[in-house]
Parts: sequence; C-alpha cells; structure tokens
Amino acid sequence: MHHREQNQPRVKVYLEGRYRKLVRDLPQTVFWCPECKGHPRRRRKCTYCEGFGKLTRDSVQELVGWVLGKAFGTRKHKFHGAGREDMDVRMLGSGRPFILELISPKTQDVDLAEVEKVINQRNEGRIEIEGLHWSEKPRVRVLKEGKHAKRYAARIEVEGEVDPQTVADLVGQRIPLAQRTPSRVAHRRADLIRERWIEVQELKAGDDGCWDLVVLAQHGTYVKEAISGEGEKTKPSLGELLSGTTCKCMQLDVLGILDEEGENEWVAPTRSLPKSFGSGVDTPEAPPSSE
Repeated sequence: MHHREQNQPRVKVYLEGRYRKLVRDLPQTVFWCPECKGHPRRRRKCTYCEGFGKLTRDSVQELVGWVLGKAFGTRKHKFHGAGREDMDVRMLGSGRPFILELISPKTQDVDLAEVEKVINQRNEGRIEIEGLHWSEKPRVRVLKEGKHAKRYAARIEVEGEVDPQTVADLVGQRIPLAQRTPSRVAHRRADLIRERWIEVQELKAGDDGCWDLVVLAQHGTYVKEAISGEGEKTKPSLGELLSGTTCKCMQLDVLGILDEEGENEWVAPTRSLPKSFGSGVDTPEAPPSSE
C-alpha cells in the first residue's frame, strides 16, 4: 500500500491570469543570491547576501504565490510568464500573461475571484492581477513559446542638438536593427548578432530636458540598447538615427504585449481548452490538471 502511494502522480493546479507591476524594484521571479543560491546551509555564511539567500525581499512570483499557496494548502509552486521585464522596468497596460503552477495542493475548493481580490488588496501600489482562472499544463508551453512584439514608453536623456524634421521623419518608420548580445546578459545569453526591428511611434521633448519616447519593438529586442547603442553593439541606435546624438534610457515601461507584428493585443490561442476557459471566473468545468 505504501509503495502504491509513493507512485501516485502528484496533483498540480494551473492558474492563469495577467499581472501589472507598478514599481521598479521588483523582479518577476525569485531573485536568488548568485553565490549561495538560497541554500539553507550555505546561505548562513554567505557574505554576498548576508545570509538572506535572495537579492530582493520579494518578487511578483512570491507576492502571488504566497496568497494562492495558502489558499490551496501548499508552499510549492512555479511561476511561468509570457516573457519577463527587467527588475527596474514597470509592466503596465493590460498586464503580462502568467501561469502559476501549484504542486500537491491539499484543497482545490478555492474561490479564485476572492483570492485575486486579496492579492490586489495586500499589494496595492506594487502589483495588480486580473482575470485569474483555471488553466492546464499545455498552456505553459503556449505562453512561453508565443512570440510577441511589445510597446514601450521610455524617458531618455539626449546629448546634442535634435533636428525637429529628423524626428518627424523617424516617427512611424519600422527600422531594422543588428543587435549583438548586451553586456548585461552576456553571462546567460550566447554572444550572437540578432536581426530585429523597432518602430518609433512618439518622440517628444519634455519640460525637464529629457525626451518621451514610445516605441514598438520586435520580440526579443533589447530596447535599452536600441536606445543607447551600447558602444555600437546595436546598429543603428536611436542616437544614430537622430543624426549622431547620444541617448540614454533613464526609465522604461512596458505598455502592451502584442502579437508578432505589433498590431493587436496578444491573446494566447485556446484551441485545446473547454469553452468555459478564459472567462476569468472560477468554473467547475475546468478541473485542475495532474501528472
């Protein structure tokens, strides 16, 4: 009997929704210390994180997972996002699709609308989630493999004279870029040159000497480097396009997750799911998945 229980598949619950990140000091997933990796024994003597095990107090994953984990009776979970933004980049607009995978829950009788409300109340001003509903394992792959353009808003610092006509000619153009892997991600990305595109949609001078930029970017574009050029690792950069000025990205926000061509809001296909899927409500027709 004991042997059969050990070989029982672990029940997993998959919940899907969208999150907005309203602050600039919050990673999407747990930011483990690169030295001790958060290991219970190693972190005690770790001087890098001073024994904390992480480099930030919390993350979107934890703020969502702690509440849902308590409701479902489990501490074990995995967070799957449709891409991710840098820690210092806000995620605005209608939010980024995500799936939280809860492992071995003790209960499945949970009011998702109520839990969503609790998460938003506890994290007011930091994160917001919406449309929380039952999902299933195949959706993880759909979210992770979907290719989507993104719309960004940036505050940029420009050194040099900017010709108004050059700006007018630039707006609305879809410009091909050649991007070499940026230094900031070189430790986890192959050193390649990637062909991408950006489209400047708005570029206006602000009252404080900075400029306000709205740009559409192809899936996989390094937008900060498309603005600065990072020592000609991206060609052309926005500075080059503005007749040789020097540009620096001061702040960046994601305004929208779009389809591959950047024409419409990105919605993951739902071919394999029951008709009730995606309604944004807790329905008995969409049972939790198991493995």
